[in-house]
Parts: sequence; C-alpha cells; structure tokens
Amino acid sequence: MTQKVYLEKLEILKKWAYAYYVNDKPIATDEEYDVLYHEVLDYEVAHPKEVAQDSPTKRVGGVIRDEFSKGTHIKRMWSMEDVFKTQEVQEWLDRTVKNVGVTPYFCEPKFDGASMNLLYEEGKLVRAITRGDGVVGEEVTDNVRTIRSVPLSIDYQGQIEIRGEVVIRKDDFEIINKERKEEGENSFANPRNAAAGSLRQLDSSITAKRRLVFYPWGLGENALTASNLSEKMDFIYSLGFLKPPFVKACNSLEEIENFYHFLIKNRDEIPMMMDGMVIKVDDTLKQEQLGYTVKVPKWMCAYKFPALEKVTKVNAITIQVGRTGVLTPVAEVEPVDLEGALISRATLHNYDEIERKGLKIGDSVIIIRSGDVIPKITKVLADRRSGDEVEIVRPTACPTCNSEVLDEGTLIKCQNMDCPSRVVNSIIHFAKKGSMNIDGLGSRIVEMLVEEGKIKDILDLYALKFEDIEGMEGFKEKRINKLLEAIANTKGTTLAKLLSAMGIEHIGAVAGKSIALAFGLGVVEVTQEQLVEIDGIGVEMATSFVEFMRVNRAFVLKMFEVVEPTIEKKVEAVENPFKDKVIVLTGSMSVGRGVIKEMLEKLGAKVSGSVSKKTDFLIYGEEAGSKYDKAVKLGVETLTEEAMRDML
Repeated sequence: MTQKVYLEKLEILKKWAYAYYVNDKPIATDEEYDVLYHEVLDYEVAHPKEVAQDSPTKRVGGVIRDEFSKGTHIKRMWSMEDVFKTQEVQEWLDRTVKNVGVTPYFCEPKFDGASMNLLYEEGKLVRAITRGDGVVGEEVTDNVRTIRSVPLSIDYQGQIEIRGEVVIRKDDFEIINKERKEEGENSFANPRNAAAGSLRQLDSSITAKRRLVFYPWGLGENALTASNLSEKMDFIYSLGFLKPPFVKACNSLEEIENFYHFLIKNRDEIPMMMDGMVIKVDDTLKQEQLGYTVKVPKWMCAYKFPALEKVTKVNAITIQVGRTGVLTPVAEVEPVDLEGALISRATLHNYDEIERKGLKIGDSVIIIRSGDVIPKITKVLADRRSGDEVEIVRPTACPTCNSEVLDEGTLIKCQNMDCPSRVVNSIIHFAKKGSMNIDGLGSRIVEMLVEEGKIKDILDLYALKFEDIEGMEGFKEKRINKLLEAIANTKGTTLAKLLSAMGIEHIGAVAGKSIALAFGLGVVEVTQEQLVEIDGIGVEMATSFVEFMRVNRAFVLKMFEVVEPTIEKKVEAVENPFKDKVIVLTGSMSVGRGVIKEMLEKLGAKVSGSVSKKTDFLIYGEEAGSKYDKAVKLGVETLTEEAMRDML
C-alpha cells in the first residue's frame, strides 16, 4: 500500500467511524469496517512515521501516566447561576432587559456530566483540560483522544477553545455497571460520576472502553465573527461535533417555559441524564455588555428541573467506610420508582444528620432525586409511626475491620491503617509530595499494587522486590528500579515527616514536628494531658493523636523499626525578629516556600497555613492572592520576601 492509498483508505475509515460511533447510523458492515481498520493499522505499524494524527486507530488509548499535570484555560470557564421557579426566571430576564434591552435567547438541555475544554490549533486537538477551578484544570488530552465524538482534527486553522460536557449515555451506563459487577468491582453511583471517573483514568485504554460522549455547549478563546452564539455553535457542529437532541430559540418567558416543560416531559427519551435547561443571551455583543459577577456570567443561567420525590420506608442502615476511613450511614429503603429509576438507597451524610431528622429504622420518609443526582431523605413522616420503629445507634467500631472508631460528632472515622477500606488512600497520602514524596508512586500505581495483592499496607512498600512488580502493566526494568530506589530513599527521614505522612486526623506538618521534637520515639506512649501542654496542640488534636497511637501501636513501632526515622533535637533559636511569631507565606518567591518555611522554623517562628487575628506577619511573593487580602483586612503586618531578608 502506498501512502496515497493509505490516506484514501483512512478518509473512508474516518467516515465509517463517524457514522457508527457519532451518528449511530452505520454505513458499512462490522466486517467491512474491521477489514479496512486492520489494513490501515498494518500500514501504520509498518510506517510509524507516516501515521496520521487523526487516525481512528489512535482512539484505543494505551498511554499510562503516573499523575495528571495541570493546565490553564486561555479564557476562564465559569459556573452558572441556578434558577428554580418561573418567578426567578422572570427576574433574571428582567435584569437582562434592564441592562441591554430586549434580546433573543438560546436554550438547550443541561447535561449532567464533566465539563471539558478542548483547545485546537491549526486544525489539531492539542490539549484537553477539565474545568477545575475555572482557571486551572487537569490536562487529560490522552484520555479525551479516545472519545469518538471528539474530532482529532477540524477544518478551522485558528486557535479556538471548545467547551462542552463529557457524558455517558444512560444505556451505556447500565452496560458499564453490569460489566463492573461481573468483574467484582463496585458500581458507579450515576452517569456523571462514571464520566468524571473515566476521564481521570491514568491508563487511557480504560477510558477508551467507557463509551464517553462529548457535547459542546460553548466557546472560550475564538475569533469567530458571527454575532450570535447559536450561529457560532452551528459552525462548531458543522466541524463534526455532536449537536444536542433539542435546542430552541426563544423570545419570551412563555416560549422558555414551553421548551422547559417539553424537556421535562421528554427527559426519559433523551439518552443523556439532564438536570435542567440552560438559558443564554444569544447576542455575543450583549453578552459582553452584561459581563460577569465574581462567579458567574450575567448572560446565562441554569433553569434546574424540579426535584423528584416519593414516600418510602427505611428498612435498615448500612455503613460505608470511605477511602479516608470516614464512616457514612446509608439508608436502605423500600425500592421506589422515581421517573424510571428504581431507588433503593439514600445518602444520610453523617450521624448528626440522622439525629437532626429524628430518623428511626422503620420510618416512612420523603425521598427526593434532584437533578438526576444521588437520592436523599428530606423529611421523616413521624406521624405515620406504628411504635415498632428502632432507634439508630452511632457505631463504635468499624464495620470493615472492627477497630474502635474516633467519634468527633459530625465525623466518625476508622483510624486503623490496616483497615482494607482505607488502605489505598493511606498509602497514597503516605507517598505523596509533602509527605514521604515517593517519586513514581502515584494514586493509580498504588491502586494497581493493592488490587494485585502486591501490598496490603504501608509497611509492605518496604518489602517490595523487583520480582513482585516485574510483569505488571506499564512496568519495565528502569521504572521498577526507580520506584524501589525512591521507597528506599525514605528510610532515615525525620520523625516529624513520618508522623505527618501517617495521615493522623488533624495532625499536619506543623503539629507533627512539634510532637516529634517534644517526645521523640516516645510518641506512642504520650498522653492527652502531655500533648495539650504543647503550644498549638488543642484537645481535639490530642485526642485524635492518642487514639491513633492506641489503635496502631504495633504498626507504628514496626514502622519506626523499618524506616529508622531521624530524631531531631529542639535547638533554641537566637534572638531575631521572627522568633515566637506566627507567620503565613503566600505567593511565588525566589525559592520554594518550603525552603523559606524551614528557615523561619529554625529561627523559632511558627509557620501557619491560614491567616487569622493571631498571625504576626504575612510574607508574600508574586501573585499573592486571598491570604494577602485577608491579612490586609485584619490589619496583619505584611512583608515582601525582600523585606523579610532585610530584617534578618
């Protein structure tokens, strides 16, 4: 096959793939598609330097990453103002008319998924970033390339950001959960969680299997000249992107209401989960005139669907132990149909909420499913009680490992580091930057090691051998040796860092250092009374620390034996302007803030992470943000890094 023939066959394959995966209207049989696909693939294997960047063969994924890097949007991605009632819509419309006059509106379904920003340059997809905080998100380009409805190349040469929602169709969601159940994995709670979780897979081949779909709903950076957003979006659809099943131009409240109720009526027929309808001012010039608040554009809002509710009965309470060890009660209810979804469980968040609601086992309750999200109990119908209801008792032991739990009221937590329900998260925390900083041991790698039985707790990291990891997906000789070396390099770390890395509730780097300096390896025997004598250690922190050591005493002693932590000695700092002062650092400095923090602590300062009335100095570098603003507001003395060094 020549390159010319390859490119001709590639164009045919792309058309067939688009018709099958995007339009759901195949124009070739499966056999024809498979034959052509492998002809193209065979040529690409033989001529790797000639592989087209937008070849359908690139959709299968296979890139494996340790962690996701951060990416910055060229133009900010905004949240939306929510409205729930006709009167609130009218008030929103009145505000737009007051500021820009009568204007046309553009309405479309609000799909419930994960927001995504796609950046194209010179017709090629170069970056895909999650919404994040609106300014910075996670760069997930390798995973998004596997989504069939995302064109890898478009017929537009300028720089353009295309925003939209990554969703999973309801039918595909059922298939995915069925497959996960057959493989012994936990089911996803809803399509939105499934979509978000699929995007954050470190192995892009897993994402490729998740049947993700991308629906564009807006633009960031662009040079399109059309005067209306709807015209710009029509152009985007013409580039090969999916168009929502329904869109509507509206000029009045009546037309908006009619379309809103049309979507509610047809929500079961629409393949994607919806939680409302988006209303936008269509004229882009008027959009700019209306502008933005701190959080939302003034030219669009989300008209949320009404909550769906039914009466049912609570049969039992089960306890879920989260990855951080937090115990969450879940109500097991009589199955009830809510708009086509059979609901048998409802979240209760925590035991304080159970007490506030006065909930008992056997109670009749009102359950709602608002915007197609996780159901919750809104009201207990106490007047329907028969007298046979049973009080719900706060747990005193973890249902997974039977260890005694730490009960702080709202929070009830298992602190056992060996608990199967929290072991993955405890290892991730132990290995992350800021704790033991084990390079190459990202969250997905930890999950793989635990899933394959290579490790069952933190201590097992130090027993890992080359042959334990050899043969695991993504691990070659150099990577294995690098990981084992990074683990070995943590031996001899300071006791303060080791205590912080253990993930003890309320005990961070500052508290860990204070406790380590005060008690050394005797921390396992320390009492609450001894701890609260340390400046900065309160009763809640002391209780948490003592309980942790009681539950994990043998584990911690073994950890000391294996890691052999360095015991730092408290050195009395010489007199200086920062001795015994509370200091907060913010902004970018000439060196890492960690370096400056360590220097100040050696000078006898206490470096805190948040500004309060007790803060003596805020030392700031470039791009200082909210901490600086709060310090000024509270009258805290602020210093530049240069001024700090001058004082020393």
